[in-house]
This record gives sequence, C-alpha cells and structure tokens, in this order.
Amino acid sequence: MLKEILYRALIRATNGPVFSSIVSRFARSSLSQPFIKPYAKVFRINQNEMDGSWNSYPNLHTFFTRRLKAGIRPIDNQYDTVISPVDGVIEDIGKVDLNQEIMVKGKKYSIAEMLGGKEQAKEFVEGIYMIIYLSPSHYHRIHSPLAGKKINQYSLGNRSFPVNALGLKYGKATLATNYRIITILQHEKMRLAMVKVGAMMINSVQVINQNDTWEKGEEVAYFSFGSTVIMLFPQAAFEPKLQALPTPVKYGEPIGKIKTKRP
Repeated sequence: MLKEILYRALIRATNGPVFSSIVSRFARSSLSQPFIKPYAKVFRINQNEMDGSWNSYPNLHTFFTRRLKAGIRPIDNQYDTVISPVDGVIEDIGKVDLNQEIMVKGKKYSIAEMLGGKEQAKEFVEGIYMIIYLSPSHYHRIHSPLAGKKINQYSLGNRSFPVNALGLKYGKATLATNYRIITILQHEKMRLAMVKVGAMMINSVQVINQNDTWEKGEEVAYFSFGSTVIMLFPQAAFEPKLQALPTPVKYGEPIGKIKTKRP
C-alpha cells in the first residue's frame, strides 16, 4: 500500500501540464536531436525498418513518431481476419464479464468507465477484450485493424499514468481513466471499439485520419509518448488467435478472426 501511495504521488508530481509542456517542447526542439542515436541504441531500434537514417530526424519527437519503409509490414488482407493495429506486445486477452468489467494483471477495470458510460459498454458484455502494450522501442503509429465505417470517435480523461508493468500494478485504474481516444468501427454487422490510451503525457494520442471509412491497415493516428491499445469485440463476434501471453505482434499480422459470415 505504501509503495502504491508513493508511486502515485511521484507520478502526479511529475505529470502535470507544466512538466508535460517542458518535456514536449524539448522533444520537439533541435536540442533533442543528439539524443536520437543513444535512444535508438538503448531500445535497439531496427534501423533497417526505419524510413530514414538517424540524421534525417530533426528531433526526438519526429524519431519517436517515425514511419516505416513502404511495404516493410505486409497486411493480412483475408476477409475474415482482424490485424494488429500496432507493433507491440499482446499482454492480455479475456472476456468482459456481466458487470462490464475486465481483469488485467490482477486488477478489475470497468469498461463502462473506459468507454464513458454503461450504454456504450453494454454491447461488449461477454465479448472479448485484447490489450496491446507499446514500449519505447516500438513503432508508434496506429493503423486500422479492419475495413469499416467510423461510427463514433471521442476523447476522455485529461491526465495519464504510465501503462507499463509498474503503472498497471500501482496506478489507479490507468486503462480506464488515462487520457484516451475511443473509436467505434462498424464492420458489416459487427462493431469494434478501439481504445487508444495515452501514457505519462497529456494528449499523447494524435489522430491524423478524419475519413469516415477506414481501410484495413490504413494509418489513422500515432502516439507521441507512450501507449496501449485496447480492443473490444461483442459476444460471439471474434475468435482471437490463441497463443502464449505475453506475445509480441507487428501491425498487419492477424490477431484473430471475425466469426460473422460474409453476406
């Protein structure tokens, strides 16, 4: 309990708008450019995948939000597959219970709180949730997991705790209360909720695609600092690709299949 209290106090002290603004301004300034190569070495960034060399990025922000070389991530275009929207690690897969809650790392999270209300959460009761965590080493752009129509998109929360192992252990409902952008996609008769959760910095999720319809694999947003993506599927609509957890995944790879039939 004491560790939890101290952890939350430390994060609150260093995670306000002033500190966030200072870090953000530094990351976007030319002063941060010399830190790119050390950062890349520490986190073992694969230069062969990058769209550009170290020296082509003017600051840490542009490097952190870098794009990949064209065609480096093949997109699984089978009709009934859902692809990973990001590079990351699948940390958890499970079932939403009757109380609109999910259990992650021994903690309960309310998807009603996560989505902004019981009405928004009700269609995902007894459905499947999947949590994909992105570390500082990962490519941080977000892509559409399937072809669909954007039914709704909105933001919630105004502050963010870390979403790494310590954040999930000691933070207070981080996945449900951090700053987040929720997108509801309609794929034929199935609706998917994709929750893009920021970490450590206010407004760290940047939407760049305003189209009403998304193609599978299309770039839609990026994370500025840190991140987790939560995907929610209705009951009996999705069959995850079963594998040992945690497991790394790359955007474009299939993470499961849609169970509804093609008309």
